[in-house]
Amino acid sequence: MTKRNSKVEIELLKRILVLDGAMGTMLQQYNFSEEDFRGERFKDYPSPLKGNNDLLSITQPKAIAEVHAKYFEAGADIVETNTFSGTTIAMADYDMEDLVYELNFESAKIAKQVADEFTKANPEKPRFVAGSIGPTNKTASLSPDVNRPEYRAITFNELRIAYKQQVEALIDGGVDILLVETIFDTLNAKAALFAIEEVKEERNIDIPIMVSGTITDASGRTLSGQTVEAFLTSISHIPLLSVGFNCALGAEQLKPYLQRLSNETEFFTSAHPNAGLPNAFGEYDESPKQMQGFIEDYLKDGLINIIGGCCGTSPDHIKAIAEVAQKYKPRQIVVSC
Repeated sequence: MTKRNSKVEIELLKRILVLDGAMGTMLQQYNFSEEDFRGERFKDYPSPLKGNNDLLSITQPKAIAEVHAKYFEAGADIVETNTFSGTTIAMADYDMEDLVYELNFESAKIAKQVADEFTKANPEKPRFVAGSIGPTNKTASLSPDVNRPEYRAITFNELRIAYKQQVEALIDGGVDILLVETIFDTLNAKAALFAIEEVKEERNIDIPIMVSGTITDASGRTLSGQTVEAFLTSISHIPLLSVGFNCALGAEQLKPYLQRLSNETEFFTSAHPNAGLPNAFGEYDESPKQMQGFIEDYLKDGLINIIGGCCGTSPDHIKAIAEVAQKYKPRQIVVSC
């Protein structure tokens, strides 16, 4: 354990911090058209761009700022940048690899400006920005071809290079935390963590790192087959701010895995589950009140330091979570001096 002295670490020792909810769920409400995604700058771009949510930080920055503000107003302490797919690997789907630095930098800048406004209005409740680093759409541990189990669509080094570019841009844009999230393949995450450590060393800086894995089914394993304990062991060589789980499961289904994690780690713990499990139409039906009840079970048992929402969650969900979180003390950890 390293000495904890960043602003976010100081706040974590005092209280449970609330993470924001889903960016995609909020953006769907805008019903942006292909033209909206393109904006003036990309109106003649040769590839279809609808669905590239990260691009909206450039073409619809006001909407992104509005989403951040709504989550802060709901009680969030930390918002995630609109950069879940902000790597050259993911942006290859839109032939926009060259835009990766700008996408991450602008996304971080938007979120930081909103966070600073809220902190200035209420200095007793500082607001933070977590640079969202998604898993990419390729996996280093598994073959995408069932007939060629030895084949890999991406290498560790290719991932490291892509993540490093994203990390540099997020830091330049002003993020307070780096969040490696929705990890389904721990080897991908290790490439991201390697890249982060590289940047920290080259720049002689320190920045808090959150890591959040994904339990993909009732077996309690990640997609690449790791148990909670194996996942934790795989990433604990890095001095992390927090480790936790997000996505795939609702709050109720996630609890047993959080219990195991909480018992095994000295890092702060986090969770941002979905609003229940998806229905037949892929939609999330769990109400803010229902989710609040499941989250309160975490808090009663002292499992959590950072709590928020993933797919299907909205400012109403975050408001309900924030209301209950302030009634409980954070999970206690041993801090070295």
